[in-house]
Amino acid sequence: MIQIEKGACRALFAYDVGYGIDLDAVERLVSDEKHRERIRRSQRVPEYFEFSPLPVSITREIGAVELGRFSTRPTIEMTLYDFGAVSVAFFIPLTCAMHDVVELSGELWDNRLLLKASRDAVESLVRDILSAIDRPGVSAIVEDYVVYQIAEIAGGLATPDVVNQCRPALARIISAEDVDHSQQQREDLLSGCVSYGSDDVSFIDWHAAILFNADADDVLAVLEYVNVEMLEMRFLDDQLDRALDEGYKLTRPRRWWRRANFRADLARIAELQLDGVSLFEGVNNAIKLLGDQYLARVYRVASEHMHLNDWDASVIRKLEALDSIYGKMSDLQSARRSETLEWIIIVLIMFEIVITLVTLKSH
Repeated sequence: MIQIEKGACRALFAYDVGYGIDLDAVERLVSDEKHRERIRRSQRVPEYFEFSPLPVSITREIGAVELGRFSTRPTIEMTLYDFGAVSVAFFIPLTCAMHDVVELSGELWDNRLLLKASRDAVESLVRDILSAIDRPGVSAIVEDYVVYQIAEIAGGLATPDVVNQCRPALARIISAEDVDHSQQQREDLLSGCVSYGSDDVSFIDWHAAILFNADADDVLAVLEYVNVEMLEMRFLDDQLDRALDEGYKLTRPRRWWRRANFRADLARIAELQLDGVSLFEGVNNAIKLLGDQYLARVYRVASEHMHLNDWDASVIRKLEALDSIYGKMSDLQSARRSETLEWIIIVLIMFEIVITLVTLKSH
């Protein structure tokens, strides 16, 4: 039986709270323990891997949450990103047998207590920093992710030996299902495998990741960011759906007396388009992984398993559709303006003809 001597589980919940956060203002507004520490790297890499700007991490005490035989620490860490996202991290110490973690994974799946606690904490934070948020509002959409970090195994077993013995249990943990998976399903669940040294390995899937690594702050930061990026892509996709519905409604034929709002409608479409592009670029440009092949690999595997490329494609397609609506409305406005000028010219010519006829008749 494999026994975890030292480990921790992080349950992450990501929320969108606005169109942007002034992180410098946040530091002035909150009195909690806070920091903007650079990510500690576990290997020698160029200085390209960093957030820009650095997010603010705030530690708050909310009390422990019971999860079966486990419980969270009484403190949580909330990480604020300048593009309007907040990630809440619950910490659960792991000093137990490997099969006990299977039970924990089932408790964490769609856990309503953690969801409520995270939302309450975010809403409380938003009230405290309201003036630092552009168009504040906590999104109904939430994205959760679980990271199991195993730092030390009892008996000093080597990581490859532990992985070989525990593959069925690892598949159960990462899928949050206590079932006997087929060989094919097991290998699929553990296919997102990334390793840097001979004694560390990370298994990454769409819902959870397992890290056999005592020093993985940089990997944890990347996984937390990918979860936030997933949340923002879902949120942006939902916003663009609404924008497209609104745009289609604005393009419908109207009575002549309602055409006075046409310019305002065009401005509204432009606003929706700019909001979408701004959020999309802000999220995608928040982290730089150039030059760090290992962390870039971690990011790529996590992105593939969360299907971020598909979400990106969907968002880009909808932004292009919104741009098409704007172009068509702009062309329609130009056509109406030209039509109006033509009618003015016709009226002026008719007026001139009438004046000429009246003048000739008077003579």
